[in-house]
Amino acid sequence: MPKWKLIVEYEGTRYRGWQEQANARTVQGELRKAAEAYLGPGLEIAGSGRTDAGVHALYQAAHLRSPKAARPGPLRQEINDRLPADINVRELEEIQPRFHARHHAQERFYLYQIATERSAFGKHFVWWIKDRLNVKLMEDAFRLFHGMHDFATYREKTEDSPSTLVDVTRCELAVHGSLILVRMGASHFLWKMVRRIIGVLVEVGRGKLRIQDINRLSAAEIARLTAPPSGLFLEYVRYACDEPPGNLIPAFVLRQREIINNKSNKEIR
Repeated sequence: MPKWKLIVEYEGTRYRGWQEQANARTVQGELRKAAEAYLGPGLEIAGSGRTDAGVHALYQAAHLRSPKAARPGPLRQEINDRLPADINVRELEEIQPRFHARHHAQERFYLYQIATERSAFGKHFVWWIKDRLNVKLMEDAFRLFHGMHDFATYREKTEDSPSTLVDVTRCELAVHGSLILVRMGASHFLWKMVRRIIGVLVEVGRGKLRIQDINRLSAAEIARLTAPPSGLFLEYVRYACDEPPGNLIPAFVLRQREIINNKSNKEIR
């Protein structure tokens, strides 16, 4: 059975997350419907990880296996023609049969966008904070999460996870105009972990939480600080031999730069 690796981007506003659910509209479910309409039944589709309801993706890696053969270029086009406008297969390539999008991923990177100014545009893609935020304090607090830690108090308590230990490999924070950008990289993430860390950082930035008190917060207190899903993006998934993510820039500048670069490369050819 042929197998393909897909890179998928999507706006998660209208979906109950990535993973298929019996009575909810999901990104994986829409991808399956589009692929089955062209390839027929009997497909295997798996992503590098779940994203929550309302969370977006710039780079969700997935694999697709089908009894029916197809060339990558036409297959990508046929699937995209059948997908809603807020889901797009950016890349599709045939991959060796043993590849698994989730098991073989080495790092996942999430980007969160905090807006410090109100805007009529992009409200589905940021968390607007009215209060003035102390970015330096937020940076200092963010360093506490780097490395291997037990994040049991930062997960949704209903999650069935065999381990709450997570190796956080990247903690970056940058200001880009009226946006505060937060990037977090790790071997894996627990359910709602990133959004709850963002909520804690914002409370520190507001001056309502001292850095030295972060480790004293209970799970219930942390849960009440959970940031909304609108500002969160699955930014990148790294596999063996892949380069690390580039500079920390806003989500749409990232995509616009890629489009411009691709257009320039084609013109050069």
